[in-house]
Amino acid sequence: MTYENILVASENSIATITINRPTKLNALNTRTIKELHHAFESLEKNYDTRVIILTGSGEKAFVAGADIAEFAQFSVEEGAQLAAQGQDILFNFVENLKIPVIAAVNGFALGGGLELAMSCHIRVASDNAKMGLPEVSLGVIPGYGGTQRLPQLIGKGRAMEMIMTAGMIGADEAYRNGLANHVVPQAELLDFCNGIASKIMKNSPVAITKAIKAVNANFKDGENGYETEIKSFGKCFGTEDFKEGTTAFLEKRKAVFQGK
Repeated sequence: MTYENILVASENSIATITINRPTKLNALNTRTIKELHHAFESLEKNYDTRVIILTGSGEKAFVAGADIAEFAQFSVEEGAQLAAQGQDILFNFVENLKIPVIAAVNGFALGGGLELAMSCHIRVASDNAKMGLPEVSLGVIPGYGGTQRLPQLIGKGRAMEMIMTAGMIGADEAYRNGLANHVVPQAELLDFCNGIASKIMKNSPVAITKAIKAVNANFKDGENGYETEIKSFGKCFGTEDFKEGTTAFLEKRKAVFQGK
């Protein structure tokens, strides 16, 4: 697939996806969502990729929202299909990816942009970041998982207030509320995210994949997170990474994981 709206680069097993629509403040349109899906899917299949960092181009915005002009005239059925398809191919897809995804939130993360950041496994915000779900000011609600993931991260009361007021919060408040894992100066954002990625890569890729699945299970209807954890824990015992990790510990050396 030829990308028009994103950039993909890889170095030392860390892939960086940059949403590249700076004149639109990196707003999500249908094309961008499809490109992001393709990029994430391709990187997940690439054995060399161990961590993905997702960010926006420029210094103003991670993603300033959805491209409103694209759906302003949609019918009820078209609106529902827009949300369902977007959740399926991007937002839920990222959340359940086998590879850890770090959102480097470099400015505005509004509407679909915040929903995309919340789909990632870790969020690091630049000190100028602004986050919010302003959809109700347009007569609609968040449709890419925002009404579900925001309460999971910051609690029901705070989420209700953010959604109903359509207000924005700054990076420090996002950190205090648990929406951002870290806040750093913008000039240090990508280096900081690469530092987290480097720490992740010291560990077993197989175990990390199973940990993502187990944590996510707790937030899915019909799934028992404890049962998923037990099964995933047991399956780890049949992996080469488990043999290497335990052997290295007993031999007092650093483990060299192969992701098998």
